[in-house]
Amino acid sequence: MYLALKHLHLTAIVLSFGLFALRGIWMLADSRQLQRRWARIVPHAIDTALLASALGLVAILHQYPFVQGWLTAKVLGLIAYIVLGSIALKRGSTKAVRATALVAASLVFGYIVSVALTRSPLGVWSWW
Repeated sequence: MYLALKHLHLTAIVLSFGLFALRGIWMLADSRQLQRRWARIVPHAIDTALLASALGLVAILHQYPFVQGWLTAKVLGLIAYIVLGSIALKRGSTKAVRATALVAASLVFGYIVSVALTRSPLGVWSWW
């Protein structure tokens, strides 16, 4: 069960960020693709699978946010990523604000991945 959840989680991460980046490109290009029905629904389905697999992994591994520092860092990073992503794709008042939020969200995503890989709240900075 662990391997299935882990693979589901990793696949959902790649798909979620890939669609986020694609929607960000469409936003910058003022593409009508962003308004397609699937582009509004599929990311939510993928993010639901991502969250469900994360909760399943927490239950199996008995590692919990606010107990393990690296998981706490991932959750806080996720909150920042969601806020920045919302600004980038919907709530930004100008294209410059949206583009800045898109870059910032991408950097936060990179931080979250580095925390997951190193299992340290410092992410890749823990190597120095």
